[in-house]
This record gives sequence, C-alpha cells and structure tokens, in this order.
Amino acid sequence: MLFGRAKGRIERLLIVEDEPLIAFDNEHFLMTQGYTIVATVDTAAEAVAQIEAGGIDLILCDVRLNDSDGRDVALAAKAADIPLLFVTATCPIDAPDIAFGCLSKPYEPKALQASIEAIGMRLDGEKPKKLPKGLTLYR
Repeated sequence: MLFGRAKGRIERLLIVEDEPLIAFDNEHFLMTQGYTIVATVDTAAEAVAQIEAGGIDLILCDVRLNDSDGRDVALAAKAADIPLLFVTATCPIDAPDIAFGCLSKPYEPKALQASIEAIGMRLDGEKPKKLPKGLTLYR
C-alpha cells in the first residue's frame, strides 16, 4: 500500500476570481469533487499573500481583477514555483511565459475538473489523452 500524496494529485487550490457567482460556483463544484480550497480571493494582493503562506498545489486565476490583473498573481506564482491556470475570457499574450495554461470562459464545470487533471498529468511528465474544450497548456 502506498502512503502520502498520490502521483499527480492536485489537492489544494487557490481560486482568484472577482466575479462572486463564478467564484462560488467553482468553489462549490471543486469541493464536491474532493479538492480542498485553500482560499477564494478577489484581489491580486490577497492572492499573493496566500501564495506566500504556501500550501497550494494549483492556482485558478482570472486575468481581470478588482485591484490589478491576474498577471501579477501569475508572476508571484511562478516565483514560488506554483502552477497557475488562467481561467478567463481572453488569455493575455504573455500567458505562455507566466502560466501553466489557460482555460477560456465560458466553460463547463467538468472542463475545469478535466483541466486540473490534465495539469496533474503534465506535472508527472505524462501527456493527457485529450484536453477539454477551451484548454491550452503551455508546459
């Protein structure tokens, strides 16, 4: 029997979203799928504080936020070596340099879950058989 973190398992998520309904829906759905939501925040400053606190496997981040944009969060995540998935209507041009991938809005909840699973596979050096609609991976 194996103990500890399962291979490729992303468990602890940080949600960075300033649209309350989207944030709530993502949080609720992902919790029902067994993920732990470390925090759901709506500003880059709050996200950076969570990144500095640690304990995050993956960040789901919108680009347009109340106080700045998600690129600031992506830069902090990259510096902390935490993968970040942009979940946004329009992915920034520099996304390949600062993010693990981008999931285009609107998306279905199952596409969000499949995106997280695909990132987990990539982190383990495996290639996902099929990417969900709207997902682009850069690594």
